[in-house]
Amino acid sequence: MTATVEHASGKGGGDENFPVGSLLIAAPYRRHVHAYYRFARNADDVADASDLTPAEKLRRLDRMAEVLEGAAGDDAPAAQAMRASLAETGVDHQHCLELLDAFRQDATKPRYENWGELMGYCRLSAAPVGRYLLDLHGESRDTWPASDALCAALQVINHLQDCADDYRSLDRVYLPLDWLSAEGLGVEVLAGSASPPGLRRALARAVEATRPLVREAGRLPGGVADLGLRAESAVIVALAERLLAKLARQDPLAMRVKMGPAGLALAVASGLFRAVLGRRP
Repeated sequence: MTATVEHASGKGGGDENFPVGSLLIAAPYRRHVHAYYRFARNADDVADASDLTPAEKLRRLDRMAEVLEGAAGDDAPAAQAMRASLAETGVDHQHCLELLDAFRQDATKPRYENWGELMGYCRLSAAPVGRYLLDLHGESRDTWPASDALCAALQVINHLQDCADDYRSLDRVYLPLDWLSAEGLGVEVLAGSASPPGLRRALARAVEATRPLVREAGRLPGGVADLGLRAESAVIVALAERLLAKLARQDPLAMRVKMGPAGLALAVASGLFRAVLGRRP
């Protein structure tokens, strides 16, 4: 049996902040969405693997890219399945290759100097996901700016939620270093069990910088023609709004900031309401 270069951690769609190929997505598309998620999840797990060196991570990610682009071999099954899905749907494989670029960056770049640099990372690590879904459904690429904003917002929200774990487990810091420096802080402050005032101000700055992204993302559902994708995007926007509000009030070093069942239900209900009332321009 061929050894796989992929590195599944056991995480799945249930571990994410957002629905992954939910029942809102039309059945003909759902299995392709799941194939994309499995590909992304496996590549992400390679980049996060504590038992692999940066060089080995890069080798494995490069091999996934080779299989995705047609190389023979059974050592990257998620990439192989993704290649078959792309061949069937005609979606551009660039949305997969850009993700691999982001994971290569994760393997070698543990710090981000400023917000602009972080947004450049989000362009590779997050935006391709939304663009893939839109292309899969045959949506206009006029929707890309709002989708990019939503995906970047979700990425930053996840970084803020996980800022302590990312530092402690991966020595990775996505909070811009210049914002920490402005408060006289180094990255070691993230090892604490609660945020001191300076870190709370830096975290609040990240929340405020993310608000315009969420506002821009609010334009996305109204531009989506497919009702199921419109509904799912509206639910995700509602989730982003509520998670960002919670991060403005709660300390991610002291607790896991997440949606409870009631908040999740409200986000889903308000998202579906927006989708039903939404009108495509």
